[in-house]
Amino acid sequence: MRLAVLIYSLSGGGAERMVSYLASYCDKNNIEVHLVLMNINIKYELPKGLKVHYIEKSKHDESGILKTIKIPMLAFKYAKLVKSLKITHSLSFLTRPSFINIIANKLTFYKFIVITNERAFPSLQYSYEGLQSTFNKTMIKSLYKKSDLVIANSYGNAKDLLDNFEVPSKKMKVIHNPIDLDNIKKVNAIRFFFDSNKINIITLGRLDIGKNHELLIRALHQLHNDDLRLYIFGVGNMQEHLEHLIDQLNLNAQVFLMGFDANPYQYLKAADLFIFGSNHEGFPNVLLEAMACGLPILTTNCQSGPSEIMELTTTKDDLMITDYGILVPIKNVNLMAKGIRYFVNNKNYKEICRINGQSRIKDFDKNNILKEYIDLINTIN
Repeated sequence: MRLAVLIYSLSGGGAERMVSYLASYCDKNNIEVHLVLMNINIKYELPKGLKVHYIEKSKHDESGILKTIKIPMLAFKYAKLVKSLKITHSLSFLTRPSFINIIANKLTFYKFIVITNERAFPSLQYSYEGLQSTFNKTMIKSLYKKSDLVIANSYGNAKDLLDNFEVPSKKMKVIHNPIDLDNIKKVNAIRFFFDSNKINIITLGRLDIGKNHELLIRALHQLHNDDLRLYIFGVGNMQEHLEHLIDQLNLNAQVFLMGFDANPYQYLKAADLFIFGSNHEGFPNVLLEAMACGLPILTTNCQSGPSEIMELTTTKDDLMITDYGILVPIKNVNLMAKGIRYFVNNKNYKEICRINGQSRIKDFDKNNILKEYIDLINTIN
């Protein structure tokens, strides 16, 4: 097998981290792998000597329209690259690279196995108004069914692709996201960073409308508790909006935008609570990372992902308390604030979540999941 892994960049995010894991696994197991990018940003560690190729070197601030227009050209360039490298299996991560992967297969007489990896819940991810969302939903429905294999990272995500995007069930497989437990164990907590006299809450994720950091900020504001601190790690196009909101609500002494950090574990291990406000997910890696670092979790109950990780049995329009933390309905400021208050008032529950999480996280150990990926890919000929 000669495997190509296609993704836009390695500039930060769950899919990007997964690609770095997969590249390292292939390198250790003598599997020929080629990483193909469209942007030069690489913030994750890669094996020395890994073959990295670029079908373009775009700027990070390109408009969505330009990115869309370039898809056929990039597919043509990718088809030529795949043929020249004699790739047998092409695995793409995220939506636009998957469009390129599938179209490239139709632009060459050289045949290769096309595998797409969908890591979001497309019906919700592209539910926002605008031409870009409409285009992406139309393309997913038209193209994904033409893959030889579609890998979803959650059962909720897979159901969305089956029910709403006409992906045949025989082409659909589910493999959950991996977590690098060995690496996380080696990281020491950066305890001096936080004020031990405060309740330090942390979150990770792109600063975009879907991650809904505004929900977290407004919930904190609603509590009027000066002992609470919220640290938001991530970058994105909502930066200025969030800065303005923090200033408007007079929360500059309580809410901090920290930017991107490739090693968030040192902060996670030192915090008191992990919080997550996303409107939609496929299978959020950050919940696994927080659990691996011993944190109790407070998260929105996205239609896909969190409930699987936290083994939620009953959904309701209130706090949903599990062995690992609490879920609340999406976009509900009042219940998110209620969830924070519950953790503040129930210290014993926080400790129970920490203990249970250390057992649960073993189900997502990367060595087992990466082997599952390669074994599955090898069955497609």
